[in-house]
Amino acid sequence: MPLRTLAGLSLACTLLLVPLTGCTSAHGRPAGQGAAAAGTAAPHGSAAPVPVHQAPPELDADETLAGRLGETTGNASIAYGKGRKGDALILAVRCQGPGRMKIAVRPVHVTFPLECRADRPSTVYNQVNVTGAQAAGVASVEAPSPVRWSMTIGRGTPPRAERPTAATDSL
Repeated sequence: MPLRTLAGLSLACTLLLVPLTGCTSAHGRPAGQGAAAAGTAAPHGSAAPVPVHQAPPELDADETLAGRLGETTGNASIAYGKGRKGDALILAVRCQGPGRMKIAVRPVHVTFPLECRADRPSTVYNQVNVTGAQAAGVASVEAPSPVRWSMTIGRGTPPRAERPTAATDSL
């Protein structure tokens, strides 16, 4: 390729990239900064909220981390490590965007849906205390592409079962 053509392409690429480096949000901050506190940011001239970074949910202080995946779109799988005998498996999922996610957990054969909202993040914590919950496994997520999501998988002490109470009839 002649030197003149390479120089022309280089100059053209530079001119195209320069305007992109100064992008700002509607509030005058650089794009991606300062919007997390509000949960969503609306571009200038738009009434529709735009999802912002979805940090993985945090575990409680007495729970241990087994797996984590930061902001993701579309389908993905997360491997998690083995726990101690008697541990419950904790799945914490955060999402934002229009659509419904489906989470399947193997080898415990647990599935659950999560309806995500377009206007704000939704977070759900599920604790699984079934046979095999202490084994290593994989959580698989099916999510539509407009949904941004993150997940934290942990281990913890299962909740104590409440004793059933007998109902009495009063006459």
